[in-house]
This record gives sequence, structure tokens and C-alpha cells, in this order.
Amino acid sequence: FFFFFSNFWRLSACPGLGLSQQKILHFFRIEKQNDRTEKSELNQESRKPRRRRPLTVKKRKRRLLPFVPSEDPDQRLKQLGTLASALTALGINYSDDLIYVPGMAPRSANQSEFEKGGMQVLLKEDLETVEQCRAMRKRGECPPLVVVFDPLEGYTVEADGPIKDFTFLAEYTGDVDYLKNRENDDCDSIMTLLLSEDPSKTLVICPDKYGNLSRFISGINNHNRYGKKKQNCKCVRYSIDGECRVLLVATRDIAKGERLYYDYNGYEHEYPTHHFL
Repeated sequence: FFFFFSNFWRLSACPGLGLSQQKILHFFRIEKQNDRTEKSELNQESRKPRRRRPLTVKKRKRRLLPFVPSEDPDQRLKQLGTLASALTALGINYSDDLIYVPGMAPRSANQSEFEKGGMQVLLKEDLETVEQCRAMRKRGECPPLVVVFDPLEGYTVEADGPIKDFTFLAEYTGDVDYLKNRENDDCDSIMTLLLSEDPSKTLVICPDKYGNLSRFISGINNHNRYGKKKQNCKCVRYSIDGECRVLLVATRDIAKGERLYYDYNGYEHEYPTHHFL
């Protein structure tokens, strides 16, 4: 029974099984797909005119890098196909935005000023990178990542091409709700959005009905000394236009074929990971 079950889900995560190119484009609401990715969008270092600089050397703050899509449009389509198949198999609608549903937390509750101890503000240059990546996604230019089903770990995410350190990968999306409403929820991918001094105002992201690739990225085992070595990305919470957002960022260079992992307990040590591989 287990063999049949695991192979059924493995097949359901494969692109091309009932998902034509037209269906994939419709699934992600892709506005336009070019035959070749615009080279100007692939430059991870923004081209700016040279200007004179003072002799005083200042420490330069690291900037987020935009992801570099695969140049082959067929390869990008296969990457999107794996994500569409995985989301469809779990009955999840695709969304690259936070969703506010009547009866849950209203958007007015998501204010970064409520964060306990304050929240770092995303720099203007980094916000431009995030918006650039959103624009690329709408054209069908996705990060070089595929969703792969593992019979032991379930759905996982692997690099389908090289990814540089500090590359923006995705935003964590889903329904926004109060933590108090989800304390007995069986969703295994709930993410903290806002950690308030007042527990009744703490918000979480619940990707059980809406979500994207971020909900499939694996977590490390916090009780295993090798767990930290597997980590190659992280979740960072930022204040953007006064609202809390969660971004997934690479923490080192990631090679093609490498599985993505981050620490589920980066902020709070409440997620049980002792059973993780």
C-alpha cells in the first residue's frame, strides 16, 4: 500500500501529466512568455553610471540579488509544471500575495509597528529587487527551482540551476490569520508573520488554501548536528510599506541538484523538528 501511495504522489508531482503548456500558463496567470529571457533582467548587479567617490571607505551593506531564470523556455515551463502539479495535488490555489479573508485577520492588523522589539525595514534597493522578481514571475520567468516528491520527506524543492548567495527566492504567502485561531490547526506549514507583545495580535501565514513554492521548502533538524550544515536559505521578516512580509533568501551559493533547506525555528523554538531527516 505504501509503495502505491508514494508512487501515486510522485507521479502527481511530475510535469506534463495532464498539464499542457496552456494550462500551466493559465494556472500561474502568466501575462506573456518570451522565447528568451530578457538579458537586462538577468544581471544581478544593477548597471549604474560611474560617479566619483570620496576616498573614505564605508562598509557596504549587502543587497538582495534577483534570481536568474533558466534561459531555455521549455526548462522554465517544466519547472512551473512541477509546482503546478504539487499545488494541484494538495488542493492549493497559487498566489504570490498575502491573502486576507473575511472572518480571519484583516489587512489593518498587519502593521509592522506591532512587532515586539521592532522589525527591520526593507531597503529601497532591495524592494526594487523584489518588485523586479515579481514582474519576471508574471512573464513566466521563475527561479531555477523544481518541486520534487520524496517518499520519506514528501514534497521538496531542488535547484535546477546555480543560485548565488543572497538571492531572493520567493515570498512566503497564504492566508493571514491570528495565531489564536490556528493553535489547533493541522497545517504543517504555518509561518509567523507578526510577533506581537499582545499574543492576541500575533499573526501567521497559513498556506493550506493559497500558496506558492515557499511552502514546499524543507526544514532542518534542530536536534541533529548535521542539520545546520544542510541549511542554504533563510526566512527573513521585513517591514514593507508598514506591513510585515516574509522573504526567502539564499544564505550561500546553491548548486544545481541541491535540495533547499531553512531553519523553521529561526525566530521561535516551537516547531518540532526532531523527526526531520
